[in-house]
Amino acid sequence: QVQLVESGGGLVQPGDSLRLSCAASGRTFSTYSMGWFRQAPGKEREFVAAITWSGGAPYYADSVKGRFTISRDNAANTVYLQMNSLKPEDTAVYYCAAKRSVSYYTAWGAYDYWGRGTQVTVSS
Repeated sequence: QVQLVESGGGLVQPGDSLRLSCAASGRTFSTYSMGWFRQAPGKEREFVAAITWSGGAPYYADSVKGRFTISRDNAANTVYLQMNSLKPEDTAVYYCAAKRSVSYYTAWGAYDYWGRGTQVTVSS
C-alpha cells in the first residue's frame, strides 16, 4: 500500500514557475514507477510526465516537453514536477500516481495508487 500526498500548487502568472512535490509513504517507494497527470474542469485526466523506479528515461507529454521536468529522490520518498514557463492552459488539478513496475506508463488506468491532487492556476 502506498499513500501519496501532493503539494506545491498555487496561483501564478503566465511565464512563472512552480515545483510540485509528491510525498509517498512506505518503504518500497524505490520499486514504484511514478507519473504526473492533470485534469482541467470539463476535461479528461491527461498524462503529463512519468519516471521509472530508477529515475531514468523520463517521458513527457508533447504539451509540456521542454518546460516541465520530472525527477525523484528515492531516499526522501518524493517525486517532483518542476514546471517552468507556465501557460494558462496548464491550469488544472495535478495528481501523482504510482505503479509497482520497472517501466513507466502514460495511461492513467495503469496506475495503482493516486494522490488527491493539488490545484495549479495560471492566470494574469
